[in-house]
Amino acid sequence: MAKNKEIRINVTLECTNCANNSQKSSRGISRYITQKNRRNTPNRLELNKFCPYCVGHTVHKEIKK
Repeated sequence: MAKNKEIRINVTLECTNCANNSQKSSRGISRYITQKNRRNTPNRLELNKFCPYCVGHTVHKEIKK
């Protein structure tokens, strides 16, 4: 009997502002781990989260592991 893929999966969200910063003036890249429902959100997840390196709320996008 085959098992189905889990509906809820863990995803990693990464700050787009820190990741695309060409000057590398920030000390690091902000990352959050959260869960998403694969059926309800089949596309990549984007949330506004607080980035301690940018010192403000920025868009965090889902990245591949």
